[in-house]
Amino acid sequence: MSTPHVDGHAQHLQVGHAPSLPPTERSFIGLRFGVLGCVWLIVIVMGITIGSVTVSLSDAYKVISGETVDAVVYTIVHDIRIPRTITAVVVGAAIGVSGLIMQTLFRNPLADPYVLGISSGGSLGVALVIMGSGALSTAYGAEFTSSLGLSGQFAIVIASAIGSGVVMALVLGIGHIIRSSAVLLLLGVMIGYFVSAFISVLIAYAEPALVAQFTRWGFGSYTGVTWDRIGILVGIILVGLAIAFSLAKPLNALLLGERYAQTMGIEMRTMRWALIAITSILAGVSNAFCGPIAFIGIAVPHVTRGVMGSSDHRVLIPGCILGGGAMALLADVIAQQPGTGVLPINAVNAAFGAPIVIVILLRWYRGMEDR
Repeated sequence: MSTPHVDGHAQHLQVGHAPSLPPTERSFIGLRFGVLGCVWLIVIVMGITIGSVTVSLSDAYKVISGETVDAVVYTIVHDIRIPRTITAVVVGAAIGVSGLIMQTLFRNPLADPYVLGISSGGSLGVALVIMGSGALSTAYGAEFTSSLGLSGQFAIVIASAIGSGVVMALVLGIGHIIRSSAVLLLLGVMIGYFVSAFISVLIAYAEPALVAQFTRWGFGSYTGVTWDRIGILVGIILVGLAIAFSLAKPLNALLLGERYAQTMGIEMRTMRWALIAITSILAGVSNAFCGPIAFIGIAVPHVTRGVMGSSDHRVLIPGCILGGGAMALLADVIAQQPGTGVLPINAVNAAFGAPIVIVILLRWYRGMEDR
């Protein structure tokens, strides 16, 4: 695979003792972080106040501060919009950082967690639960599947996490044998195709109602995470993001290639395992709770590089956390607009992400022609 262009910032990155940025550049990046943070806060306010029913800022503040407010407004803000907003922000951050790690590891501008088949593995787990519960209900009665909990949202979360974990383990096992990240990327794509083929077979023999249920899950949504589950989602993702940030210096070295990283004392096989594992956790948990969320993993890292004007992962990882959360939540706000019903979140993501991917492809093609 071709290697994407590495800008001048990467040439000055070191692993052991990364140099401090000049004061003017620090202030410049700090200003951009300030703007990005303001955008992030504005989108959060939009997520809480804007939707099929508009809620005033004063009413939203009363709910958050615990003051007395209309019961309907309280239910909308406290039980629906705040959990949905938190979910979109943390999941967008997780997928954005996962995409950044994969693009650095595979040195490919179109890499993201889903090319490793992680999303397909989670989808397979959900398909087995939905289609399998329907078959068991037909054979043994609804009481059988209800007693196993196969028809609930929790079963879908568990199944998706297990499916993602199985594919992650398979990719990690292959990574133990194969040293080439490019080959591992292609194998991940093939694993994803194989798993998707199995899902297609399940769909072909399933009842139409079950197919419709699985299709709705496949659209992706931030509305299914309630207060009793949001702590698990946020806790796992925050730990994953902290680990990802701790790997910023090795990721900087990878910008200049695996050989350069090895000369800086990085054991590439161990590092590759660590990066794939953290990406699988971030993307797998997001997929388990919200369904497959498309385009965020590809688009956010490129937008963040452009906004921050840097290839330093100490800058890009926090930038992707803010940018990914803002982009995911903004897409959800657009999907919830009055008069449109509730649009599939991935349809809105595609409207944002597809043009970005097209621009990336055109720039990549021009770069190959110039060589």
